[in-house]
Amino acid sequence: MQKPLTFLGAVALAACLALPAMAQDEPNLGTVVATVNGTEITLGHMIVARSTLPEQYQSLPDEVLFAGILDQLVQQAALADTFTGELPARVRLSLENETRSLTAGEVIEGVMATDISEEALQAAYDAQYTDVDAGTEYNASHILVETEEEAAAIVLELADGADFATVARARSTGPSGPGGGSLGWFGTGMMVPTFEQAVVAMEIGAVSAPVETQFGWHVIKLNETRATAAPELDEVREELELQIRQTTVQQTIEQVTADADVDRSAAEGIDPAIITNIEWLE
Repeated sequence: MQKPLTFLGAVALAACLALPAMAQDEPNLGTVVATVNGTEITLGHMIVARSTLPEQYQSLPDEVLFAGILDQLVQQAALADTFTGELPARVRLSLENETRSLTAGEVIEGVMATDISEEALQAAYDAQYTDVDAGTEYNASHILVETEEEAAAIVLELADGADFATVARARSTGPSGPGGGSLGWFGTGMMVPTFEQAVVAMEIGAVSAPVETQFGWHVIKLNETRATAAPELDEVREELELQIRQTTVQQTIEQVTADADVDRSAAEGIDPAIITNIEWLE
């Protein structure tokens, strides 16, 4: 299949041919920068070409890109002028798809740019945060050992007055042992289910019976709990605005499609594998 003409080697040559810096005033996209057999190449063509360059070229100096892009467009125009006959199906259909895609994209950009009222933002905030019960976070420590017998012995040792952090440093095989077994703050879903269930059922300051997980046997102490407060609206404003816009885009797509006169009947009975036959475009 035909490949598009890539960014040509003139870029490397242009690196040695620095051009004067261009003024940064608002450009006239129709400004003609070159003609090829009467075909105009405009500043607008160059800006579009620059915006679609592969990432590895994006950091090149402007003067290098200007010369390289202009050379590329001139070469493309000259080559295109030598083509005779009708465009192949692959080119014609690609142009139709690209036009359709870019035009639809402009509609989506317009929807995304629509202003969002404070009322809509507040409604989205209330739906996501106000009506949701506050969660709980837990601060716990644990001592991890290999057997239930070891864990049970530690529970008795703690009941006799041993310091939890001291025992954790001496006996725990987990990575939190050197820190006295402290796990810090965590919310629901952050620990394995068996461990979490044990923590949720505990009173502050209590020490658990041995708890088994896939990591071994745990003796857990619940240090503190706290309610997780909902964020202020301004903290999540950008996130909510994006959600509203994305929802509006999806609703627009669905509504416009529903309102369109769409007939898919011609697609019925066609073998889906037929669209893999790229050679038919040749």
